[in-house]
Amino acid sequence: MTIIIIEDEALAADRLQGLIEQFDASLEILARLSSVEQAIVWFNHHPMPDLAFVDIQLSDGLCFEIFEAVVVSCPIIFTTSHEQYALEAFGVSSVAYLLKPVKYGQLVKSFQKLEEMQQTFLRQASSLSTPPTNFKSRFLVKNGLQIKTVKAQEVAYFFSEEKISFLVCADQSKFPIDFSLEEIETSLDPDIFFRISRKYIVHIDAIKDIRPYFKGRLKVALNPPSGEDIVVSGERTPAFKAWLDH
Repeated sequence: MTIIIIEDEALAADRLQGLIEQFDASLEILARLSSVEQAIVWFNHHPMPDLAFVDIQLSDGLCFEIFEAVVVSCPIIFTTSHEQYALEAFGVSSVAYLLKPVKYGQLVKSFQKLEEMQQTFLRQASSLSTPPTNFKSRFLVKNGLQIKTVKAQEVAYFFSEEKISFLVCADQSKFPIDFSLEEIETSLDPDIFFRISRKYIVHIDAIKDIRPYFKGRLKVALNPPSGEDIVVSGERTPAFKAWLDH
């Protein structure tokens, strides 16, 4: 497992690295960074580590500025001397929130929790590897006075507006359909469709651009354009990243 430590206090970084090595000497510390600026540069020029230990208050600002500037997809264990950032921290892909000085027992529990989360994800991924064959393959829509079918693979995304559901095709055609987004979501192949918000279910090929947004959220641009900002909430972001990397 590869790890980075983002901590502006040298003594705290030394202590944390010592505890990590005490837990498992085979764990590899790739870097120790002390500022928001250093972390952004590092993430932009290196592969994603397996885990990051991140102090919240750094020498040049709060660590949340890092997540607004770059997409950090690895699990995060926060370390801090203050409790007031706990709620904001759990809007990111966090495993644990440890108060300094970090104790060895806390560190062990954090690694155990990380392993449990990874095992849960592997079980879910395994269940997706043999998907059932009864996913909806086409939708019946009205086109003026005509009735036609649209194949599921031709749909770029579904969205809801004023309690009406619509499907939008890659050629920008749009049709109302007689299903709620909840019904649509359960009928689609989860390998290629994902519900990124309460209003949108998107096809993987319709995602044009993904950018970091405030408080660990992501802003997504679609093709064809949706005409509005689409933001993946902090709660959905870890699952969305896992789906993208599936």
